[in-house]
Amino acid sequence: MQLFYNPNISEKDTTFNFDKDESRHIVKVLRKKTGDLLHITNGYGWLFEAELTFVDTKHCTVKILTQKLQPKRNFNLHLAVAPTKMNDRYEWFLEKATEIGIEEITPIICDNSERKVVKLERFEKIIQSAIKQSLQCYLPKLNMPISFKDFVDTSFSANKFIAHCEETDKKSLKSQLEANKDTVILIGPEGDFSVKEIEMALAAQYIPVTLGNTRLRTETAAIAACHSVAFVNE
Repeated sequence: MQLFYNPNISEKDTTFNFDKDESRHIVKVLRKKTGDLLHITNGYGWLFEAELTFVDTKHCTVKILTQKLQPKRNFNLHLAVAPTKMNDRYEWFLEKATEIGIEEITPIICDNSERKVVKLERFEKIIQSAIKQSLQCYLPKLNMPISFKDFVDTSFSANKFIAHCEETDKKSLKSQLEANKDTVILIGPEGDFSVKEIEMALAAQYIPVTLGNTRLRTETAAIAACHSVAFVNE
């Protein structure tokens, strides 16, 4: 199955019109014709099966045949990950985390962050492409960047963890995760969290954890954490 993403399609629609860019892709790249079936999601859980009724490079129309709200996971995973120095590494994290399964992502600006400006529009496109590739109907929420302090000061009704490299008492993330529980995990920049930030997180009831015996890049640590949660919930 090939999945299209368009946030403008609604469960109330009986027909839907694609914009010029999407129509050109349907006609020129995919070579779809009148009568062909398309599968579309709006990122809010709905999966639509639709039939092409009009095909043109500037304007394609479909008739909605069926629609079904897909089940959500019974837990939420929220990763707060510091931007990487190279944008492509963060994009890789966004793509792979979306494929594995994640509900919310927040870029956090830390004391040791080398990058403090991110391209949210580009990041959104990476996430949208990843849900299409992995055939998912829920688009992860990408938040605006926020300071580390403001994030840890935010109240979450979830199990909260901070993964850091300081030589202090830590437990393995795997041993601390619980199935079917909302989870928030902090992943720091290349230079790790500062001692002050770790203290702030501990004061906010974050549990210090390790992701293994080796030092991981930011994006690798984020994916390891994401997969650990997915594994526990299989």
